[in-house]
Amino acid sequence: MIDHGLLVQMLIGALLGISVYLPLATGQLSLATPAFYAVGGTLAALLSTRWTALGARVDGSFPLPSFLLELALGGALAGLLALLVGRLVLRLQGIYLAIATIALVEIVRVAILNLPFTGGAVGIFGIPQPFPTAAGYLLPALALLVLAGWVCQRLEVMALGRAMAAVREDELAARCMGIATTRVKLSAFVLSAVLAGSTGALAAHFLNTWNARQGSFDTAVTMLAFVILGGSRSWLGPVLGGLLLTALPELLRPLGDVRLVLFGLVILLGPALFPQGLVTPALLERLGRWGEGSRP
Repeated sequence: MIDHGLLVQMLIGALLGISVYLPLATGQLSLATPAFYAVGGTLAALLSTRWTALGARVDGSFPLPSFLLELALGGALAGLLALLVGRLVLRLQGIYLAIATIALVEIVRVAILNLPFTGGAVGIFGIPQPFPTAAGYLLPALALLVLAGWVCQRLEVMALGRAMAAVREDELAARCMGIATTRVKLSAFVLSAVLAGSTGALAAHFLNTWNARQGSFDTAVTMLAFVILGGSRSWLGPVLGGLLLTALPELLRPLGDVRLVLFGLVILLGPALFPQGLVTPALLERLGRWGEGSRP
């Protein structure tokens, strides 16, 4: 029997993997995705449970247009936060940027934990549902993933995408060629935040509860593992990594506590056995040749 709930979780993992990938496409190691994910989820949880104008019903159902509006607002708020913060943190590079974005994750987590209207450690629960079953979330999650993949694919042939690749390879050389490197990095950072915020809004309704633990440092490490295992040279890598690493703990659940050991071994041995990730440049080149050969 198909576990629709697990499929939705896998799609959410793939979306978060792409969110981590976008700054990496400019050579920036940002771990801020959980912060934007938490912002989007918290906004959706608050709007759907506290703002009656969105149409939450006493039976726990929720209008689909209001749900889609929350996806847009969650992405917009996260993107605005990224725009404000990115102007400061993107002046840093490497491990310094990673530390700064981890600090952002902790600031957002502590803020959500201590704000009087977010429920504290318990969080917000009883979030109304736009779909009667978990299967209903498959379509919006898949649509969001398709849209994110389409944007990433389009970036590869757009001026912004080529500039992102140039910054990733050599930021100094890109700057000397006249590329506004700060603007390019900020664009990728904001795109990442918008995707994470919208994903958070979707996840809040799917999980039916939301609290500060949803955006933590542990979550940042897990999301980074999606990209490390899948590969960071294409958006397909984080998608594959997110799908696999989200599904694996659930598939190994019948093994009991042993599953945690096996899951840790996958994360440990994956980069050792596949240093470029599962989706390597060579694989992408073969797929490209196959695609060209199949055209009439």
